[in-house]
Amino acid sequence: MAALTVPANVPDVAVDVEQLHKAFSGWGTNEDLIISILGHRNASQRKLIREVYASTYGEDLLKALDKELSSDFERAVHLFTLDPPERDAFLANEATKKFTSSNWVLIEIACTRSSEVLFNARRCYHARYKKSLEEDVAQHTSGDFRKLLVPLVTSYRYEGAEVNTHLAKSEAKILHEKISHKAYSDDQLIRIISTRSKAQLNATLNTYNNEYGHAITKDLKEDPKDDYLKLLRATIKCLTCPEKYYEKRLRLAINKMGTDEWALTRVVTTRAEEDLQRIKEEYYRRNSVPLDRAIAKDTSGDYEKMLIALVGTESA
Repeated sequence: MAALTVPANVPDVAVDVEQLHKAFSGWGTNEDLIISILGHRNASQRKLIREVYASTYGEDLLKALDKELSSDFERAVHLFTLDPPERDAFLANEATKKFTSSNWVLIEIACTRSSEVLFNARRCYHARYKKSLEEDVAQHTSGDFRKLLVPLVTSYRYEGAEVNTHLAKSEAKILHEKISHKAYSDDQLIRIISTRSKAQLNATLNTYNNEYGHAITKDLKEDPKDDYLKLLRATIKCLTCPEKYYEKRLRLAINKMGTDEWALTRVVTTRAEEDLQRIKEEYYRRNSVPLDRAIAKDTSGDYEKMLIALVGTESA
């Protein structure tokens, strides 16, 4: 359920391109015009706008935006304008750098994208950075983190709805045995989490809950301060209930001293065309405040306008 709103009658792409070029001309940039166009076009429309802009003016639209905009607003517009696989490749590369490293970003890309989208992101990574995503992930991480993250980013899960109940029962038992022995990075545990279809994994975890009386994530809170266990719980949440995972990321980004614009921008721009409506519903259920109001309270200016354009407004 996307939150992005696109006009019923979208102007011809040549008109959008001309208007964007005008927004960069003269004394100062017309930020509102940029938001009204790029904040209300879907991925295929934005991709076509970039192609026509380049052929018309001999410059990549993203470079033009980077020259005209700045700070969090520039990042939000830049990320949303990128084609989704290209954006994931860009974010994944950032996540493997020394000063912008983030295992959370890698988990999100590996676990909330479809198999085809993840595969295309890896192809974009090859083309853009002249090496593989798994190579950089392996260099960026070590120990248990590497053991978990590398198979996740290389996974190509089956996406059918079929479920093998016998397999679900046997693998729930394996998971329970490994966790009981605190073998949190055991090969079999990682194999199950990193390769099974989401339907099969949900069946296994439901069986785990029924057989042992509580959710697997409860057993993975043995040491709440253990960063690997936090990441393992996040992996399971991303795979089985992404709207709850993202709600928490937004809550942590907004409801604290100082906004985490990095996380806020990433979640809004990457989920606006996917499941942001469900995330908004979960946010309201958990916090009793509409997400647009929470964002408006913690942000300002053109950055706020861009995020609200992608999130939409609620009457609640």
